Amino acid sequence: MALEITGKVNKVLETQKGEGRNGPWQKGGFILETGDQFPKSIYCIVWGDMISQVEALQQGDEIKASIDIQSREYNGRWYTDVKAWRLEKLTAQPVTPNTSTEGDKPTENTPPPPQPPTEGSSSNQGENTNDEDDLPF
Repeated sequence: MALEITGKVNKVLETQKGEGRNGPWQKGGFILETGDQFPKSIYCIVWGDMISQVEALQQGDEIKASIDIQSREYNGRWYTDVKAWRLEKLTAQPVTPNTSTEGDKPTENTPPPPQPPTEGSSSNQGENTNDEDDLPF
């Protein structure tokens, strides 16, 4: 059964390597978070040539994965794998937040924001004040 699922890459896992009776093997994986109303995290694995595609993914990338779901029994226990066999990158989201504060800097034509009065300030001396004028907004 082949399925397609879209979501955001939550984490790219380290590649695992080993030696089996058929020779050396490599397995890569990533955590995909669905964008549903109730998001789900799905651990997807890849084998062989697909590992380089997974290593190129970054946290926050929006992807569409073609997957196969397969279960197998071992010693009376059942194990399920979600194997990705095709990945399509939809958008890339940067991992680091935007640290640019260019929009926050005042320009020459923009006056600085007013400072709130301090408790001991005398800006209201000689003025007739009432409680309504003391509101900060």
